[in-house]
Amino acid sequence: MKISDLVSELELEVISGREGLDNEISGGYVSDLLSDVMGNAREGNVWITLQTHQNIIAVASLKEVSAIILVRGLKPGSDSIKKSDEENIPLLSTKLDTFTVAGRLFDLIKNE
Repeated sequence: MKISDLVSELELEVISGREGLDNEISGGYVSDLLSDVMGNAREGNVWITLQTHQNIIAVASLKEVSAIILVRGLKPGSDSIKKSDEENIPLLSTKLDTFTVAGRLFDLIKNE
């Protein structure tokens, strides 16, 4: 599954990083602790978080995650948007809570 498919399925808002919408998804990871993501997220994961600062893009790039989903309608600052575009890592937003997004992502991946 590609990020563009996920955007359609979950009705996500694409904030930035549109060049990465063809990235493939290998799984998901949920955490709000950067150190946890650095230690445990895997290449191709979709990272679900409520963090919005630019350091999330640095961690996502380091771990080669496919995209970041911001929950509860949270929006990133302009520095995060700029970095997302530079790194081609889609930064997505949803009004849904973390639990709901993670469950829906899981269902989509397991049924693929």
